[in-house]
Amino acid sequence: MPEIRIDPLSGHRTIVAGERSRRPGGEPSCAPPEPIDPARDPFAEGHEERTPPELYALRPDGGPPNSPGWTVRVVPNLYPALAPDAGEPERRGDSELLLALPATGAHEVIVNGPQPVLSLAELPVEQVAAAVEVWRARMRAHADAAYVQLIVNERHEAGASLPHTHAQLYALDFVPADIARERERAGAYTTRTMGHTLLEDLIAEEVRHGERIVAIDEQAVLMAPYGSRVPFQLMLAPRAPRPRFEDDGPSGAALLHDGLRRLARHFGSSPPLNLWIRTAPRGAEHFCWRIDVLPRLTHLAGLELSTGVNLNIVAPEHAAALLREA
Repeated sequence: MPEIRIDPLSGHRTIVAGERSRRPGGEPSCAPPEPIDPARDPFAEGHEERTPPELYALRPDGGPPNSPGWTVRVVPNLYPALAPDAGEPERRGDSELLLALPATGAHEVIVNGPQPVLSLAELPVEQVAAAVEVWRARMRAHADAAYVQLIVNERHEAGASLPHTHAQLYALDFVPADIARERERAGAYTTRTMGHTLLEDLIAEEVRHGERIVAIDEQAVLMAPYGSRVPFQLMLAPRAPRPRFEDDGPSGAALLHDGLRRLARHFGSSPPLNLWIRTAPRGAEHFCWRIDVLPRLTHLAGLELSTGVNLNIVAPEHAAALLREA
């Protein structure tokens, strides 16, 4: 029977109705993407002049900036959504209702590797680990921001304007409402339980049950969240809780790569997806970082857009079982 599940971390409600995937044409699937044309790829090694001047790069054998020989490369976004000096607040009209604030901050692109592939799953695990360490380094470089959001969009269907695998970093001068809500829920849980960490207790509970666990290694746990918003959603969390992803310690890169490879094996190719890092926002005393992966196998429709309530047609227990087999 369909049921409403509440995500313990965010409070978000999802209707889980697994029977709907058995409708004609209802089973989630994805078509293989078109390969990258190396000649048109601005992120390809040897095309450094096609991007803004780099901010940071890993070059194992040395070499000057903006030249070949890099393994991970960081450049400003060519069409930034944020700017270091974005002007002053401006009122539109005579009342206080229409206010435009300056979009102050930084917007960077992190090219995850020189290989012309569309997904992190197609990179060697060592390359993913190197890319993840650069993600952390760039998050630390913006430690003075109110919140730093690291995202990965894979394939056009998930919002990627360029196919070559890359991450984006947004350094914001405010804490977004959804993240502030998670901060409040985490703090309230710690107060109510006299010192426990919300995500740590959630992972312990999930490991005890086991049915939504996909894989575990020495660093992290990979699972299909209880309140998954979309089919085959994944969450990675560290085995030892830490507030900030960007701090030293295990990153879970190998298990992240494993989870993305499992998705690719199950669907026959890497699906369109959005991935992001949830790290401790400013003012969070009791928090634990995690990585969320949301495949884009179904469309947001009227229910989601009008209410904010998701309709998930694949129960997370079923998704986890399929991915364990992959």
